[in-house]
Amino acid sequence: MFDFFKKKTVSPESGKALPQEATAPLPAVPAAPGKLGWRERLKSSLFAVGIGGLFAKNPKLDENLLDEIETALISADVGVKATTEIVQKLRHGMKVHEFADAQALLKTLRQDLLNILQPIAKPLSFDGVEKPFVILTVGVNGVGKTTTIGKLARRFQSEGRSMMLAAGDTFRAAAVEQLKVWGERNNVVVIAQGQDADPASVTFDALQAAKARGFDVLIADTAGRLHTQAGLMAELGKIRRVLGKVDVSAPHEVLMVIDGTTGQNAINQLRAFHAAVNVTGLVVTKLDGSAKGGVLFALAREFNIPIRFVGLGEQLEDLRVFDPEAFVDALLPEHIDG
Repeated sequence: MFDFFKKKTVSPESGKALPQEATAPLPAVPAAPGKLGWRERLKSSLFAVGIGGLFAKNPKLDENLLDEIETALISADVGVKATTEIVQKLRHGMKVHEFADAQALLKTLRQDLLNILQPIAKPLSFDGVEKPFVILTVGVNGVGKTTTIGKLARRFQSEGRSMMLAAGDTFRAAAVEQLKVWGERNNVVVIAQGQDADPASVTFDALQAAKARGFDVLIADTAGRLHTQAGLMAELGKIRRVLGKVDVSAPHEVLMVIDGTTGQNAINQLRAFHAAVNVTGLVVTKLDGSAKGGVLFALAREFNIPIRFVGLGEQLEDLRVFDPEAFVDALLPEHIDG
């Protein structure tokens, strides 16, 4: 039921069969009626409540307020280093009477948080890259990588780009079938082999096919793996090298998907994946309802790797381009009641 390819042709470059698109696409998943915007959804999370709640009433400008801010930021996984820098700056401002009231301190806190996130808020750009633009997706198990690929494919397709997907997660048969379902839903070609096939071979064949047929974008899935599994991490390096044999500039983006509920462990994960395949962009999923969303600040400060997208739910429209102002505004109240 998952095989939506209707016929096959032969690639002039590789001599291998190429799948053709289905004659009629399935309808896209509709947006849920009455769904809240992402600012409102983030505000409902424990993360937002923990920080914003400090300013629910007009607080007193003293060390107790700074201690509470420090505790809230660390609890939200902003990270000790980033939190210490923020609180020290606020403390200095308080000592030199920079803040007339808590509203002024809140304004400074907002700007300090923005200063951390704005440098890494860089949307994915396809300009100046030879076709196809190759995106290699990586991440640990269970972060929503395959689902994210489907959402990205739908987004890029809606922007007028032709898409191809490579089912490189050959460890799980369900992952291949899941990607085919996403491909069918969006009328996107999926290159796949059998379970336990060499993932480097799958991505190699997919890139050859995408080049032969002039596709704009190729997104390659990979099996989820723990960052502590040296052998599997080395496999990612092999996939990258194989892509480079077809196109020396490929992959053009190594996109790591991170579970926003992971907290500080996301730092160790990114460090290992970055060492293995040079991560160039991040997607942070499951931010809605997360008490650990502050890890974005820690990741930004530690690695300075662009956050391309954030995930706020299961629907196609729930994958959004990262907006640091909307994110920070969801964490803090606009004004203090008092």
